[in-house]
Amino acid sequence: MYIKDLKLLDCTLRDGGYINDWKWGRNTAGNIIRSLVKAKIDIVEAGFLRNTEGYNPDITVCNTIEELNSLVPAYTGHTMFSAMAMRSNYDISKLTPYSGNGIEMIRITAHDYDIAEGFVFAREVKERGYKLSINPINIMGYSDREILWIIDQTNSIQPYQFSVVDTFGSMKRKDLLRIVSAVDHNLDPNIRLALHLHENMSLSYSLAQDFIEFHLNRPITIDASLMGIGRTPGNLPVELIADYLNDNEGKSYDIDYMMDAIDDYITPMRGQANWGYSPSYFLSARFNLHRNYAEYYLKKGDLTHRDINHILAGFDRSKCTAFDSEYADMLYEQYKNNSIDDTQSRESLKRELHGKDILLIAPGASITDHEDEIRQYIELHRPVVISVNFVTDKFRADYSFFGNNRRFDYNDSFPGKVIATSNLPERKVDYRIDYNSLTGDFSYSSSSVIMALKLLRDMGVNSIAVAGADGYKEGVKSYYDSSMRRYSGEDSKINAAFVKAVKSLGINIEFITPSIYAEML
Repeated sequence: MYIKDLKLLDCTLRDGGYINDWKWGRNTAGNIIRSLVKAKIDIVEAGFLRNTEGYNPDITVCNTIEELNSLVPAYTGHTMFSAMAMRSNYDISKLTPYSGNGIEMIRITAHDYDIAEGFVFAREVKERGYKLSINPINIMGYSDREILWIIDQTNSIQPYQFSVVDTFGSMKRKDLLRIVSAVDHNLDPNIRLALHLHENMSLSYSLAQDFIEFHLNRPITIDASLMGIGRTPGNLPVELIADYLNDNEGKSYDIDYMMDAIDDYITPMRGQANWGYSPSYFLSARFNLHRNYAEYYLKKGDLTHRDINHILAGFDRSKCTAFDSEYADMLYEQYKNNSIDDTQSRESLKRELHGKDILLIAPGASITDHEDEIRQYIELHRPVVISVNFVTDKFRADYSFFGNNRRFDYNDSFPGKVIATSNLPERKVDYRIDYNSLTGDFSYSSSSVIMALKLLRDMGVNSIAVAGADGYKEGVKSYYDSSMRRYSGEDSKINAAFVKAVKSLGINIEFITPSIYAEML
């Protein structure tokens, strides 16, 4: 069946701006728009209307419609232009009436907690003469009753378009069918129905095809972007759905111009930022949560995806829509909190370690570059060797200390005795130490090296040397094994927190391999 009124909306310059802070550059933005016009894309979204300070022509976030209109080329072919505005961060009084040229449609968004105000905002947009698209955030978070209320409000306004927006990428085929059916049966037939998908579960392309094949008795729109660029994990790739529509729906989008724009402007960004499927965003979608939660836990560095899965499963539904770092931290601490009586383990360790020289070996890249120096130190001082959060055949460890579940899971056998904190899974270990007794001195997140140092201080150790605690620096390899890389992106904060924690312990340590921490102490 040929769908006479099916449109593609490209949101590269708006949604893709989450990747580069909307700093496209005026020439690049203009060239992308011209490529999309030549590709015969039906609607191109030029950017955001948002309350901002001043005007920067190189950024596709603007205060006024006139500023965004400056990106619209003289020749627009059959392409319509749109902009997006969120009720909570745009002063509607700045929006001048539609002039008959430039941006013709404005898509408005609102959260569940301000949806009523969003409809007031929507009416004001329509009164100014623009085609109006109503895009409620996270339609998957609404009950069927609430969706019907939203549709009633939409019908009373009579916008040009209503969008089903899968904000958290949690929609599966059965969800799409349920929601689209409810909307289609209750939305005024004169209102266009649009679909905006995200790539959390790698389902956007298949869901878009399902949407098309429902053969709704109304005009429809599908949102997409070049190469799927957008707020991680990204969107439906416009080139894929355009090709599908050419093959199956009689469309004639010119893929060549899309490929040119991808080669010239989108592919080069891949080295600076990535988007697309990742397990952490799958987990946030699985529970229909704000994508920042899974990312936040991943950055902690001491949780496996299995841990994150279990934490997210316990979320209060009232905390799902808007990211709340305090609530996320509370659940993190609850998950890791496993208080035990470790008196026996501590007494045994104290007898074994008291008065001994200790060498802590952490898994920094320096243990490979300075392997000979470490071996010489061991031969000269004969210390008790304790590896922290890893096992290596480079040096035989007398003890292995683990305070990180991610690293503990990697190892099945250990050369010496094992010391593990109480937050780790129940496995047979030689010494189990109360996790809470070793935390509190590291303000950024837990550090197993800090926990090991605190335990050694409590054991009355006289001399502590450290190898492989390299610290973090952008562009510099932090671990001897790349699979152990910590996903953080906030290296300076981690370094500062580590140094502060060491100082608070009141112990002297000797770094026998190069370390950013040593430079800061």
